[in-house]
Amino acid sequence: MEVEDGAELCFPQFPNISCRKPSSPWPQTLLIYIVCYSIALTTVTLNLLIIISISHFRQLHTPTNILLRSLAVSDFLVGLVLMPVEVLRQTSCWFLGDFVCFLYNYLSIIITVSSIGDIVLISADRYVAICDPLHYTTRITMNRVKLSVCLCWLYSASYSFFFVKDDLTKPGRYNSCYGECLLIIDYFTGLIDLILSFIVPVTVIVTLYLRVFAVAVSQARAMRSHITAVTLQLSGTPKAKKSELKAARTLGVLIVVFLICYCPFYCVSLAGDSLVNASFETYVLVVFYSNSGLNPVIYALFYPWFRKAVKLIVTIQILRPGSRENNMM
Repeated sequence: MEVEDGAELCFPQFPNISCRKPSSPWPQTLLIYIVCYSIALTTVTLNLLIIISISHFRQLHTPTNILLRSLAVSDFLVGLVLMPVEVLRQTSCWFLGDFVCFLYNYLSIIITVSSIGDIVLISADRYVAICDPLHYTTRITMNRVKLSVCLCWLYSASYSFFFVKDDLTKPGRYNSCYGECLLIIDYFTGLIDLILSFIVPVTVIVTLYLRVFAVAVSQARAMRSHITAVTLQLSGTPKAKKSELKAARTLGVLIVVFLICYCPFYCVSLAGDSLVNASFETYVLVVFYSNSGLNPVIYALFYPWFRKAVKLIVTIQILRPGSRENNMM
């Protein structure tokens, strides 16, 4: 009997303080491994292709693509670090120690907040491109975009530290036994996070896109009418390019997918259910993290330059001299 009890413990040598191993049916655990690691591998591969494409080809060095690359870095880290570690944390014991647990929790919040910040920046970029195309090149410059990306990541790191600072001074303070890795946020702090990390950004994103959508629709109607088009041309009213309108449509799909993937997670937070070893936690997190794998799929469907870049990368043509100057549009 003692042997059986010891076999169920994460650390049999410490029977009084050790956690018990999660007791999930093996077929269910195997299914979770297959699904999650497949999503993680796809997420890493696709986002790495985006990062290489935008970094390598000089023609893709545009303000919008710099923002897309920052989002791809966040999504890449989700697939490389967060998803694999989260699966292990949910289905087995935590053997990496309290300090690594702190780093994991800290990194997970940084990546999540930076992803949301990147989508806000992309929405603002599309808003200026569609609603004020005449001043786009002067307002949205490469230096400003790079500074915005740096500030976004700096804000994410500072904001995230607020939630894990206690774990730094006393690692493992929330663990009830040896072999856990928990991050418990009280209701008040969770409510603040819900407002700052979800409600406010989503309100900004939706407001900007509604304005973009309204302008895009009006310009699309103007393009179909020859009389209106001539009138606009004579009046000197600037119109967004067709490519900008297509980018606005891509942004709309991106936002819808973002809301579908993020809402379940924040709905759980709003309901006051702490994501600690709950039976539904893994499934909520899979949906939450799957957004990182869906973003590059959206790019592949709507951006011809991404499909062309992938072909050049897969066939190793980017190693040829002068490949940086290839025409990608």
